[in-house]
Amino acid sequence: MAKIRASCPTCGDVELTTNDVVLRICGDDNSGTYTFTCPVCEASVVKPAEQHILDLLAASGVRVVVWTLPAELSERPSGEPFTHDDLLDFHAMLEDDSVLEEALAALVNGS
Repeated sequence: MAKIRASCPTCGDVELTTNDVVLRICGDDNSGTYTFTCPVCEASVVKPAEQHILDLLAASGVRVVVWTLPAELSERPSGEPFTHDDLLDFHAMLEDDSVLEEALAALVNGS
């Protein structure tokens, strides 16, 4: 099992095994990070990684998790932009208990 040296922001350099590290690679743009739990302070550590580091860790046997960007990032909203007046109206609605009761009732009833 390969030994991996990484850096904890609190403890400094720590030694890990391939079982201690997980690669997370975005399937959409191939950007990636590696993550581990510090063996000294037990903090979760996430570090960005360049492609050659990702390749090296994967070749060493580190578990790879591929994820994709949410579809909502490519969606374009329609309608008028949300304005400051809309925010003020929403705030006023939140202060009115009857409006909140109606909205909650609509959610419960599926309307």
